[in-house]
Amino acid sequence: MTSRTGRNIEPTAALWSERADLAESAILSRHLRKLWAVPGTQLGVVGWPATKGERTFAFWHYWWQAHLIDCAVDAANRAPTPARQRRLWSIAHAMRLRNITGWTNNYYDDMAWLTISLERAERTQGVEEVRGALLILEKALANGFEPEFGAVPWRKGSDFFNAPANGPVGIAMARLGRYSLAQELADFLDTHLRDKETGLIFDGIHLPSGEVEKPVYSYCQGVALGLETELAVHVGEPRHAERAVRLVDAIEEHLTDRGVVTGDGGGDGGLFNGILIRYLALAALMLPGDEPTQVTARRKAAAIVRASATAAWEHRLDVEGEPLFGADWRQPARLPGIAGAGGFEGGSVKGSRNPERDLSVQLSGWKLMEAAHTVTAAGL
Repeated sequence: MTSRTGRNIEPTAALWSERADLAESAILSRHLRKLWAVPGTQLGVVGWPATKGERTFAFWHYWWQAHLIDCAVDAANRAPTPARQRRLWSIAHAMRLRNITGWTNNYYDDMAWLTISLERAERTQGVEEVRGALLILEKALANGFEPEFGAVPWRKGSDFFNAPANGPVGIAMARLGRYSLAQELADFLDTHLRDKETGLIFDGIHLPSGEVEKPVYSYCQGVALGLETELAVHVGEPRHAERAVRLVDAIEEHLTDRGVVTGDGGGDGGLFNGILIRYLALAALMLPGDEPTQVTARRKAAAIVRASATAAWEHRLDVEGEPLFGADWRQPARLPGIAGAGGFEGGSVKGSRNPERDLSVQLSGWKLMEAAHTVTAAGL
């Protein structure tokens, strides 16, 4: 925002709340639909404009829906309403029905994301209906831990132990009070996947061969940061806060451009930057310590959240009064068409021809508006 004198004015918490409302409204109007006409259900259509297969939930992407719940929890926490609270169980209930066989699947990262979102729904909004699901998911995640490697694999039967599984499983375990297991997972990430040169977290490692997959994804940094922050708060051992501080520095140096998180992409990748933002906001709010390095890390994390949110908002499209966010928050968003829908490839969902049509990209935009409100309301 710019004043009449030409000075930049930081948006207020109230303004970020209005923007978060609009981001939520856009998802509700474009993506949320009843599942198979079942009363009391809502699920996110994974593309807009949608193909027939998407509208009928032939394609539905389990872990995207978990993040839809997480965003819905954000909105309910920011400004509680009966409709927002009801929506939490309606989405979770729809996930259970659409998943056919129960709450679980074969992917530990997927199950961890759902665990995180349902735990937040129960703890912050009192959604008691999710208790049974949490017990089932907690058992599945804990049983996935392989003591000989000190980690959980990406999916059942895999030799690939990656940050996108071990980070969120660790966060889930910490929030469920299983701190010893969460610490083992945090130590695994730091020992096996931290790049000694940049301080960033690599994707994963094949075990027992020891072959490291070295792509650097923004969400790997986010989940490692979130896990170390949770442990710094609840366990208090110095290494966790030290790692969190180091990771915030590495993110600022290597993954931002003038303070804005870089990168783009649709499909599963559309969620990556939003996940990083969520846990930067968590670190800004929760990372303990009064040493200058810790104070600076909190301020850096909050500054990245606010700069990224400002850029994404400035580059959005307004479609019938509601925002459509771009995949790259530094570039103008483009209006998508129905052609070029994403599909499965190698166990993940590739992006649509125009990534703006992907629910994942729009969820990251919603996460970003909620995170900007959170850090601004906290005075950061």
